[in-house]
Amino acid sequence: MKVLRFSDLVDVPWKNAGGTTREIATGVVEDTAAWRISRADVAQDGAFSNFAGLVRVLTVVSQNTMTLEHADGTLTAAPWKPVRFDGGIAITSHLHDGPLTDLNLMFDPQHCAGTVTTLHTPVAQTLQRPAQGILAYHVLSGTPNLGELSLSTGDTAFVETPAASLVLRNSDAVLEIRLVYHNDAIKLRIASR
Repeated sequence: MKVLRFSDLVDVPWKNAGGTTREIATGVVEDTAAWRISRADVAQDGAFSNFAGLVRVLTVVSQNTMTLEHADGTLTAAPWKPVRFDGGIAITSHLHDGPLTDLNLMFDPQHCAGTVTTLHTPVAQTLQRPAQGILAYHVLSGTPNLGELSLSTGDTAFVETPAASLVLRNSDAVLEIRLVYHNDAIKLRIASR
């Protein structure tokens, strides 16, 4: 099990001063990112960066909600509810209740397929990691157990064994991030200070 603790995340301010990003991990093929997981603090309304060619799954991991406006309509990003969209569409975000934090999974569908699922009911289950890919858990609340490891809010754990156990109690919630690779050339890089 590899873990990136919330306290080890590094803030990188946006060029437009509208927020900050904290890199969590990337999957790399010959120095090109096949996928990326990061947290962002969104402080104000504004345009999203263009990530053409990537699929984006955004999940608000704090309080508050934002609307994502694009040419064909709107998407609502509410707490703990993953929203999936094309990273290349022009989006402008509008905060409803004030600043928020979101977790972003972005991936290149030529290299992999990704899903983000919220788990928040008491459970004890055995998890199966993809034969080619990654299985990761980002903690939304509480102190869930992944194997013998106790996690805290904001931590991200990467399952390295074919199977592992997950225990969620009443106050625990996590995002399950599952990426299935189309080939085995992708290498995991976890952010560090």
